[in-house]
Amino acid sequence: MDKTTTEPKPGHVNLKMLAEHLQLSQTTVSLVLNSSPSAKSIPQETRQRVLDAAERLNYRPNYFARSLRQSKSLSVGVLAPDLSEGYFTRVMSGVVEVLTEKKYFYFTACHDWRRELMEEYSRMLVERAVDGFLLLNTPAEIPVPVPVVAISAHAIKPNVTNIVLDHGRSVEMALDHLHALGHRRIAFMRGPKAIPDSEYRWTGIQAAAKKLGLKLDPALVTRIDQGSWNMKTGVHPMSPEIGYHPMKSLLERTRDFTAIFCFNDIAAIGAIRALTEAGLSVPGDISVVGFDDIQSAAFCTPSLTTVRQPLVDMGRTGARILLERIADPTAPYQQEVVVQPEFVIRESTGPAKK
Repeated sequence: MDKTTTEPKPGHVNLKMLAEHLQLSQTTVSLVLNSSPSAKSIPQETRQRVLDAAERLNYRPNYFARSLRQSKSLSVGVLAPDLSEGYFTRVMSGVVEVLTEKKYFYFTACHDWRRELMEEYSRMLVERAVDGFLLLNTPAEIPVPVPVVAISAHAIKPNVTNIVLDHGRSVEMALDHLHALGHRRIAFMRGPKAIPDSEYRWTGIQAAAKKLGLKLDPALVTRIDQGSWNMKTGVHPMSPEIGYHPMKSLLERTRDFTAIFCFNDIAAIGAIRALTEAGLSVPGDISVVGFDDIQSAAFCTPSLTTVRQPLVDMGRTGARILLERIADPTAPYQQEVVVQPEFVIRESTGPAKK
């Protein structure tokens, strides 16, 4: 039966002290604290006793000893265009969940779509000896000597695993929904050219429209202008203004449409504001469809019909694959993992106005 010696005072308790206190080997204690697969052979009662003592005594592992022992820094670099509410926060919540569980630290850098920052931050993170890179909506064009997992980058590059959405299926669901409601004059708000998803989604729209027999009228296509959402103009890339201004511009040219499919939810919220200011009702006059299903999509007025990307799960999957590749860098890896969307119908879409 396990025995326990006099309990040391909480504070700087190292692995050796914890093991001596519990009268267990350092190997046993280490296996339990590191959630090693080998720990399954240790009795549950003993494992729980180790975890309880570590928490009670405020045990903290020696980072440098652990990293030297494993020949890893136990950290990863995360590159993203911005750190705002919406796409980033949803994906990152899944990333953090997995990294925290696996006791990995992470450095996050925001490049604001500036090529020089992508290069500089990649170099700085390599100098900090990160074990791998996680790219969120960021082109995977910077060569680094460690495993890379890219979410929504669509980059078939050596050393890169891509986590991508099935954009063809995504736009099919959105256009099928609008078509079933009687919409034939549909406007489109394309994404900025800098965002990798933009062209893939537009290609999907063209294919889905052809399948339905819908004509894509160039006069009904507007685009989020990259120049209007950089930091120099004061318009944040995830502000509804990115959809507000393109919608106003479209309305100045024509009102001959009954629905609009926006690049993302943030842009759709801005578009609804512009439509309301123009005296049009949503969905009475114009139906609006977004993309992503960010947290605020269900709570705007009207609530937003949207294509749901499984953003949290994409973050979890990306982090899990990255850690697997870090654990065995020479093992074969998938170049692409495709995830499936859902379609969420809310208040912003309705039958086409006659």
